[in-house]
Amino acid sequence: MTTTGPAEMTLIQVSDTHLVPRGQLVHDRLDTFAMLESVAATVAASAGPVAGILLTGDLTNDGATESYQRLRSVIEPLADHLGAPVVYAMGNHDERPAFRAELLGGAPSASTTGPAAPADPCDLVHHLDGVRVVVLDSTTPGRHDGWLTDEQLSWLADVLDEPAPRGTLLVVHHPPLPSPVPAGHLLRLAAAERLAKVIEDTDVRMVLSGHSHHAGAGSIAGIPVWICPALAYQVDGLPPAGRHRGLSAGGFSRIDLIDGQFVATAVPLEDAGELYNRDGADWLAYVRRLTPTTTPEA
Repeated sequence: MTTTGPAEMTLIQVSDTHLVPRGQLVHDRLDTFAMLESVAATVAASAGPVAGILLTGDLTNDGATESYQRLRSVIEPLADHLGAPVVYAMGNHDERPAFRAELLGGAPSASTTGPAAPADPCDLVHHLDGVRVVVLDSTTPGRHDGWLTDEQLSWLADVLDEPAPRGTLLVVHHPPLPSPVPAGHLLRLAAAERLAKVIEDTDVRMVLSGHSHHAGAGSIAGIPVWICPALAYQVDGLPPAGRHRGLSAGGFSRIDLIDGQFVATAVPLEDAGELYNRDGADWLAYVRRLTPTTTPEA
């Protein structure tokens, strides 16, 4: 065992890239494609090997085919340069048919049987140097909050019955945590205790998520949960009273296995100032109007 020194394994996590077709900007201001290029250049110039690139949801802002193609035009050359596989996960801004066709090569969900169907969740398992990465699609078409079906949770339990050599990382876009940001709390993974029952006393070492547009951490069933900062922009975690504020500051994460422990580190990009500043109560009311009060069918 070492007390300091290089990681045994490094993974790069990029979340909430919100790419749009050429010529468009997010919030009429943010060039998220240029931000993704900046991340790719930063990672490509870094020291040490990278064992995998994890893209953990809301990869496009609109679910457009062109947006996914633009994502691949940056990520695939980076992956080739690093010799690292890419793991893609769905977010609520993504669209399953285009996501599956453009990023998964039409692969069916591992949690369902038969050929891929447009409505199937995009659940997959990847093996990276002895670490098992399980991707759970926590999206429900037409909704922005998170949910996992009984079928998905049963499949996950079966996968986790056999431990992986170096443990499992679970990727789910919606954090299974409460949030200090009211809108984020409303749009978290619903009924997270259902997931907790499945992963408790298993080899899951860490849960990796995004969605909240701010870095955060907590635990579920005694397992660490990491919320990756968004690439596109950040939601202010401590805004002025009564405000919901967005900051045009992007970021990503590195996930390292060091001395047998997984450690998550936020890596900020340049802060370009305030993106929006809304009345907090008005924004929460708007999100409530868009969020059904019932959970999806189990």
